Amino acid sequence: MSSKDPANFAELDLPSALAPEGVSRGILFVVSSPSGGGKGTLIHRVLKGVSGVGYSVSYTTRAPRDGEVDGLDYFFVSPEKFEELVAADEFLEWARVHGNLYGTSRAQVVREISERRDIILEVDVQGAASVRKLLGDSVSIFIVPPSFEVLRQRLVARGTDSPVELELRLRTAPLELRQYVKFDYVIVNDEVEGAAAQLAAIISAERARRRRQEQEVRRIAETFPTG
Repeated sequence: MSSKDPANFAELDLPSALAPEGVSRGILFVVSSPSGGGKGTLIHRVLKGVSGVGYSVSYTTRAPRDGEVDGLDYFFVSPEKFEELVAADEFLEWARVHGNLYGTSRAQVVREISERRDIILEVDVQGAASVRKLLGDSVSIFIVPPSFEVLRQRLVARGTDSPVELELRLRTAPLELRQYVKFDYVIVNDEVEGAAAQLAAIISAERARRRRQEQEVRRIAETFPTG
């Protein structure tokens, strides 16, 4: 599943980006859901409405869906190219999901976080588990559909899966749903605007955590008189 299983951040080549505690850096938001849970829709709305948040473009071997743009939604590559990237250790994590390969660019995540920019990583539950294990400072968010029937309707309406693929996604969904207990936050996506607002609120709240504001508060404190 994961391209590496390091014991510490140094083995990831991420020391300046993600450690030690208290160093000013960007936040990695890991957003996951069962297939068809609507995470992509919510993320796109947040990217339009919340400033200072980037998006980690993943690599995949699946074919583009209608409207998807290479380099914007995913980097669409051949299985052979994907394997070359794995061999070159280009991925922070990678996994086979529903018969296709997906991977997260190590370089992009490091660059964004080390330059103090927040970034959203959209991954399946396997990828989220790998990132949580590797990067303890990440913030994980699980998107839940309001019911199994709604999930089925969304997948059918999407119209991008063959009957076999659709059945596989529906069969896997209950197993994916059980993983919600591993996440920091859970959003029930029963209404898009409300769910997107919750996601934006989580980003805002995490930015205001005391430990993330430590350096800024110390800078401000220096402007106050002493004694």
